[in-house]
Amino acid sequence: MRKICIFTSTRAEWGLLQGVATELRQAEDCELQILASGSHLSAQLGMTIDEIETAGFQIDERVDILKFDDSPIGICQIMGLALSGYGEALLRLSPDLIVILGDRYESFCLAAAAQVLRIPIAHIHGGETTEGAVDEAFRHSITKMAHIHFPSCEDYRNRVMRLGEAPESVFNVGALGIENIRKIQCLTRAELEASLQFSLQAPVFLVTFHPVTLEHATAGAQVQQLFDALDRFPEHQIIFTKANADTDGQVINEMIDRFAAINPQRCLAVASLGLQRYLSAMKICAAVIGNSSSGILEAPIFNVPSVNIGDRQKGRLRVKSILDCKADTNAISQAIETALTESFRHDIRDLIHPSEQADTAQKIVRMLATVELQGIIKKSFHDIKADDGE
Repeated sequence: MRKICIFTSTRAEWGLLQGVATELRQAEDCELQILASGSHLSAQLGMTIDEIETAGFQIDERVDILKFDDSPIGICQIMGLALSGYGEALLRLSPDLIVILGDRYESFCLAAAAQVLRIPIAHIHGGETTEGAVDEAFRHSITKMAHIHFPSCEDYRNRVMRLGEAPESVFNVGALGIENIRKIQCLTRAELEASLQFSLQAPVFLVTFHPVTLEHATAGAQVQQLFDALDRFPEHQIIFTKANADTDGQVINEMIDRFAAINPQRCLAVASLGLQRYLSAMKICAAVIGNSSSGILEAPIFNVPSVNIGDRQKGRLRVKSILDCKADTNAISQAIETALTESFRHDIRDLIHPSEQADTAQKIVRMLATVELQGIIKKSFHDIKADDGE
């Protein structure tokens, strides 16, 4: 049995990885391990490890790292704790292969520990760019430590290869988030209301705003600009999903709580909706607003407009349902007004997303189960030549 360890530290990441975990659990030739950390173990951020266990998965290792504040030096202290804790957990688990998704600092620390322990890494969603976040550098660093790569489209596959990864180790498999939408049974509006215990009688905005971590102390001012814009649409209700464990994330969450308390009939603020409720809210909403990657990747599959604020997601591939704007009240308001027009909603029907493929999770698991691991650690830099077509 090949022991394959999935690492997860955030609600969004687990939402994408759950399909892979399900396929691995069912595979006869693989043993699934789950290492959970980060915001999953924080009551303040929703204790989302409960969602993993409620879905029937066993947590093999828990590494609690959020013992410091979310200041830059606090994040550095968290990363030091993470590197040590992850190394010890990996020694106990002794996996044959580790699965890491994305670009967060926790994932970077896990990859670094695995690199030192000589454990092969499979990296999902490499090759993408988020120019407004420190995650940009973490993602490409993880790519260089990884041995098997699962980018979500051909453009991203080419970027991974330009980083020196051999073409035979880079597989364009599509996006797990899009596959989730095609597979998950969304709740009706009435079912969602009952689950949230919140009446949704008006049109709804789904709002998620994370810190732009390459900017200095802009979170509070930007969120206030967002609130001022939302106040111009009083006929719309708002579901807020709170920021993750990044620098100034707590600033944003405290502001959201105050705004929701002032507008209790109009606003619902939650640390985590869970995958089914989040996609259900996205399906019925008038627009997705904020700077989450889900507005770039998943919302277009529902033909729902996205108002993408600021630079956090700068560099990602776009489809025409996404309206980019500055973190300015007037710019946000104008983008929302455009998103709500019938003509714009008509124009974004039947979008074709470059990251959509069938059977993404199955493709990943099939490769994880069969890839040759003997000698995989000794990889070399693959130089691109003229005949490579790059």
